[in-house]
Amino acid sequence: MCPVWSGGGYNAALDTYRSPLETRYASAAMQSLWSDQRRIGTWRRLWLALARAQQQLDLPITDAQIEALESHLDDIDFDAAKVHEKRLRHDVMAHVHALADLAPEAAPIIHLGATSQFVNCNTELILLRDAMEMIAAKTAAVISALGTFAHQWRDLPTLGFTHYQPAQPVTVGKRATLWAQDLWLSLEQLERQREVLRFRGIRGATGTQASFMALFDNDAEKVAELDRLVTEFMGWPAEERFPVTGQTYPRVLDAQILAPLASIAAAIHKCATDIRLLSNLREIEEPFESTQIGSSAMAYKRNPMRCERACGMTRFVMNLLPNALQTAAVQWMERTLDDSANRRLVLPEAFLALDGVLDIMRNVCEGLIVNEAVVKARLDAELPFMATEDMLMEAVRNGADRQDAHEVIRTHSMAAAASVKSGGPNDLLARLQDEADFKGIDLSGLLEASRYVGRAPEQVDTFLDQVVEPVRSRYAQAIGKAAQLRV
Repeated sequence: MCPVWSGGGYNAALDTYRSPLETRYASAAMQSLWSDQRRIGTWRRLWLALARAQQQLDLPITDAQIEALESHLDDIDFDAAKVHEKRLRHDVMAHVHALADLAPEAAPIIHLGATSQFVNCNTELILLRDAMEMIAAKTAAVISALGTFAHQWRDLPTLGFTHYQPAQPVTVGKRATLWAQDLWLSLEQLERQREVLRFRGIRGATGTQASFMALFDNDAEKVAELDRLVTEFMGWPAEERFPVTGQTYPRVLDAQILAPLASIAAAIHKCATDIRLLSNLREIEEPFESTQIGSSAMAYKRNPMRCERACGMTRFVMNLLPNALQTAAVQWMERTLDDSANRRLVLPEAFLALDGVLDIMRNVCEGLIVNEAVVKARLDAELPFMATEDMLMEAVRNGADRQDAHEVIRTHSMAAAASVKSGGPNDLLARLQDEADFKGIDLSGLLEASRYVGRAPEQVDTFLDQVVEPVRSRYAQAIGKAAQLRV
């Protein structure tokens, strides 16, 4: 049994679990967004908006009560709230009481007519909106970094792979556009989700607004106006509200928001995996600092640890999507509470984890290293096979029978491949040069790699013009801020 530590060197402050999303990965800005201070501060702003709207619609709420709420938006006594919650077993009511302790004159009108989901749901929608904007900006920054890399290496031929087997050459820049395009498609999905996001407003215990009808003596027009005013006081366009809700906003929305996050995560995983594979081939490497240690045992190693970390964290994000779908599927009738504890984990952590991943990938993509000599050597080793179709055409032009020349190339290609597999050179050209069908043909002249990359450089230019530049324009301010890695 492990002994209990005590005495010298013991740090009681660290003798408790802390999420690595807090201590290692997520940015300070994203942590602040999902903090208790931001969440409860938003609750208080919602209570203020509700009281203002109720006063404007002639409920007996005084200016002094409004001013009392206004003066205590952010001085939250979390210790007092904990005491109240231990007694009440209800977090929202605990904060109602904590606010009433600070603003006793406003106590009678705090949360008037509302249910807990008035503050919970509306706050979550505000946080989700702001978090989506942060993730969109960071995704745009990675797209921009890949665009810069693609432009720099638009012309450099490299061996293409299908099935992770040698295939027709591409360029290093063209391959980077594939990574960026996956992110761009995912960014568009996230932007669309942000555009259609709706506010819950004031709906009551089962979504019927019955408690507010009671407050306003069954004046339906005033209740509808109250809903509109609260929405607008919170800075949300009144026309962007859910037409109906139960007690909560529809939980299927959580899955719809996590879907583009999972898509961004999958795109990053693919990009990071490709870089890891290319790192093994020594063609492309992620940044490696002068004092960085690649392995505690093998001092020579340059492990792609940032891309490995990105892959690990993106798998976490991708697996949160089915969780949200399952939660949406089991919401009974107008409300059940088994979503609450689950969503306290899923919603913040999806954004916190992806936030950290995007910082990692921006750092990687801004510092990618291309080992040109290795890229060229690997392509040169395979290029004779890639050039066989052109060789066949030249033989036919030189008077050879197409089928006879094809058989000569096939036979020697198999022999050359066997040579390579046994550790020897690719001697296909030397073999063919001695064949009658290929006499007088400059076969080495057919081995210029740029002949075989098609329109790859021009495709890079088109992608930069049609995709990367518009993204840079939309997110110019955010892209200007460099990513900071915590570890």
